[in-house]
Amino acid sequence: MYLGAAVAVWLFAELPPSAVVWLRQLGAAAVLLAWRRPGRAAWRGRIFWLAAIFGMMTAAMNLAFYESIHRLPLGTAVALEFVGPVLVAAFGSRSVRDIGALVMVVSGVVLIADVRWAGSTLGVLFALSAAALWAGYIVLGKRVATAGLGVDGLAVGFGVATVVLSPLALGTGPAWNSPRLLVLGIGVGILGTVIPYALDQVVLRRMGPARFALLLALLPVTATVIGLVVLRQVPTLLEATGILAVVAGLTIRTREAGPRQDPL
Repeated sequence: MYLGAAVAVWLFAELPPSAVVWLRQLGAAAVLLAWRRPGRAAWRGRIFWLAAIFGMMTAAMNLAFYESIHRLPLGTAVALEFVGPVLVAAFGSRSVRDIGALVMVVSGVVLIADVRWAGSTLGVLFALSAAALWAGYIVLGKRVATAGLGVDGLAVGFGVATVVLSPLALGTGPAWNSPRLLVLGIGVGILGTVIPYALDQVVLRRMGPARFALLLALLPVTATVIGLVVLRQVPTLLEATGILAVVAGLTIRTREAGPRQDPL
């Protein structure tokens, strides 16, 4: 996912984030529809609307996230976006360990936000918007998985989102005259959407949304490493401390949640 995001950051030098998001949607939808070829039932009634809303929510999440990484380092944006999974994992929690974990996570987010708020208020707001949409992605994604849609639901949803967001294609002009930009844009769709979101559906069919959200504690670390290695984005001491606090808080919460079985 974040290797795809790193490629997207490279594209921002030549295309606006909204255009990169649309190319990502186009590439993901084309690959998934060609691969899965959903039957007529997937395009009708409640099943269709569930997939369509899920696709639109995912596209909006990606748009907010790309706007944030256009203004913030990758690891910083992901740590802020991680508030969404934290809220899903913490929903209904009452134990002392849960509260301690949330305090650590919130402290980490505050450290990161304090570092970047003055420099890019809009970047922080986009990252937090992506966080809210990510929470919705987890909850709705579970419904898509258990409804029997799975990857077919992704194909339908991303196809609908590509059409609805077609006005964003107005910013993709340079890509159609550059095979390199077009390949990279569609490649972002495969790296950042097809592979990770298809795997998400496999995992969500086997566990509840709270436990799935906890597993996502690995993502801020992954994003920071990718940002460092691929984009040469070295985190400051405060940012690194904040990211570690987020991951540590979720690790504490994971140990508490591990033995429990989330309802489907």
